[in-house]
Amino acid sequence: MTVYTRILGTGGYLPDRVVTNADLERTVDTSDAWIVERTGIRTRHVVAADETCCDLAEQAARRALSAAQLDPGDIDLIVVATTTPDQTFPSTACLLQQRLGIRGCPAFDVQAVCTGFVYALSIVDKFIRTGSARCALVVGAETISRILNWEDRGTSVLFGDGAGAVVVGAASAPGVVSTHLHADGAFKELLQVPAGIGNGGAGSPYMEMKGNEVFRMAVTILGRIVDEALEANGMARSELDWLVPHQANIRIIQATARKLNLPMERVVVTVGQHGNTSAASVPLAFDQAVRDGRIQRGQTVLMEAFGGGFTWGSILLRY
Repeated sequence: MTVYTRILGTGGYLPDRVVTNADLERTVDTSDAWIVERTGIRTRHVVAADETCCDLAEQAARRALSAAQLDPGDIDLIVVATTTPDQTFPSTACLLQQRLGIRGCPAFDVQAVCTGFVYALSIVDKFIRTGSARCALVVGAETISRILNWEDRGTSVLFGDGAGAVVVGAASAPGVVSTHLHADGAFKELLQVPAGIGNGGAGSPYMEMKGNEVFRMAVTILGRIVDEALEANGMARSELDWLVPHQANIRIIQATARKLNLPMERVVVTVGQHGNTSAASVPLAFDQAVRDGRIQRGQTVLMEAFGGGFTWGSILLRY
């Protein structure tokens, strides 16, 4: 019998602190009108000084477990997508495993920046399809605010913190229909944090982005990967119920929808309230649309993302 991966429950969590565009006007040369016109972002959530990436991941994970009506002990695999782990090691997945009281199952992090959750769910899908796991927890969690230069208006206005999670299990019917992952390190300098461990901390410890170049690449690639997923499954664009895109910029989302002739009413958009939460972006948007009743069981959903590396990918699923 063919085994598929089915989403059993979703969860999301945002820190309490909300930073508005008006707040940013007081610290950087920008304005609410400028930010909204170019990005669609009005607010973003930012962690408190004592709040960690694992704290966010735990809250989202527990909500996903509750939605799935499962206990932590039912989980036999944990994968956390994050660019901002609490420690170099142990992995945030291992820290989360301890928080949830789970012992013995595999737990590891995935680093693909904004495409991280798509990568993580794709990896977990392979575990479940091969019988290596039966019930898994997949989390995207970020404290991106900690790698931002808050005096750089090109990045500080764009990003926020948060976590999203799904619990998935083995099923006899899709579920995850197909996944498509890509990367090209030739574009690494367009979006990066230069300082690291291996290079002795050389360069800035903050995010650097060449915004115009990233925008052009994202619009081109995101339209292409949506078509790739549909063509691989012999589907027409009209058969897609929902697009859940990475929430980077409303103009990128709108451009992708136009390329697909997809009305914005069928696109889940949270960027205005969340900003770009990197690996947490897609699962947060998915969780919100599930919980408010837009995404219904049996509907066809396409998740897609694009991030530093560059990395990009998509997941076609029946919820």
